Amino acid sequence: MTAAATERPAARLEDIPGERGLPIIGHTFDIIRDPVAFGARMRREYGPVYRTNSFFRDSVTLIGPEANEFVLMDKGKNFSSEKGWWPYIGKLFPRGLMLLDFAEHRAHRHIMAAAFKTEPMKGYLERLNDAMPERIKAWGEEGHFEFYPAIKKLSLDMATTVFLGLEPGDDSTRVNKALTDMVAASMGVVRVPIPGTKMARGIQGRRFMIDFLGSLIPERRGSDQTDIFTQLCKARDDDGNTFTDQEIIDHMIFLWMAAHDTITSSVTTLVYELGRHTEWQDKLRAEITALGLNDGRLPYEKMNDLTLTEYAFKEALRLNPPVPAMPRETVREVEFNGHVIPKGTIVGLSTVTTHRDPETWPEPGKFDPMRFSAEGGVKERHRYAWVPFGGGAHMCLGLHFAYMQAKVIMTHLLPNYELILPEGYKTRFQIMPLIKPVDGLPITLKAIQ
Repeated sequence: MTAAATERPAARLEDIPGERGLPIIGHTFDIIRDPVAFGARMRREYGPVYRTNSFFRDSVTLIGPEANEFVLMDKGKNFSSEKGWWPYIGKLFPRGLMLLDFAEHRAHRHIMAAAFKTEPMKGYLERLNDAMPERIKAWGEEGHFEFYPAIKKLSLDMATTVFLGLEPGDDSTRVNKALTDMVAASMGVVRVPIPGTKMARGIQGRRFMIDFLGSLIPERRGSDQTDIFTQLCKARDDDGNTFTDQEIIDHMIFLWMAAHDTITSSVTTLVYELGRHTEWQDKLRAEITALGLNDGRLPYEKMNDLTLTEYAFKEALRLNPPVPAMPRETVREVEFNGHVIPKGTIVGLSTVTTHRDPETWPEPGKFDPMRFSAEGGVKERHRYAWVPFGGGAHMCLGLHFAYMQAKVIMTHLLPNYELILPEGYKTRFQIMPLIKPVDGLPITLKAIQ
């Protein structure tokens, strides 16, 4: 028998269970409308590995902690993050850290890590502590408002302050519109910038961001400011390598988008659950008050003392992971769970499905922060059962900044106000492209005397 005769036949997508949906558009509208319900149906009918079609591409979805570990750890370097994300955000956020692969990604990440070391992080924390009280007080004076647009504005202001070292104003308003248009374009059905489409507005937003950031770089390279933008302009690795102007722009656009949209989504979920479960609101308030903070400022060395606050934030991220799915593209034929996936296939991980799987998370719809405690089984649970920040080489570089920002918000909010939802209130969360309440989340803040 010849060697050729013993070779395995080339992998075919048709051999993977699943369906293609409607002609041309496939399951695009089903996924946009309700990706959780669609994923549940596909998994029920075809199992944890299934084939589908959306956004004009065939793809394979892998469900579960083992699938998350296989793809995110990527020990065989089988998966391209750049090619996976490109169909969705490549025209809008090219060359961001998540859209780089292998050695190039490692080199850029190594330089960028300088902006997230302890000393720069302490500077970011001080900026947050400086800016937060005035904004929280404004919420309290308003009393009753929609929380989602309010936290979105606050997180944009914080991104402007911490990331750029600028005070909010006309620039931040234009930046907010540009980034909002860019994120919306990522889920637009029309994928070319035809005038009047979401993609056209997204591309226009990117052009604005390039011009805006590019004009600031020369002065920041020699500045002693403590914002993230300045840190990236000055960052260098152990060999003295630095970023070019365009690399700084690409990384800043991506970081800015990821940071303010992620914290907007996750803190909204946290506030919603604290409003529904007032006993947890009381527990976090007591934990924060016990720190005995001066002027309500959270010191860097006390960050880790907010254990219950961190558990609650993690549970909010479990219930509603800000990034509900993570795509990759196979760079070679790969086998998982008995299925052979061809080279050049989009492979999707469903974060939101894994986080709501009753086999991994008993009573998955219940808000239970103690899941993340030792007694709640955190050490026994599969380490890739909870992946709001991804994992492996592409683990979110700003995850500790996200924890810090959420803790600062709670530190300035809970000791001063009760969070009150309307009687009998329950909201519905839109999943794509980023999770948010469809009604904005009406809330009342009641001052604590």
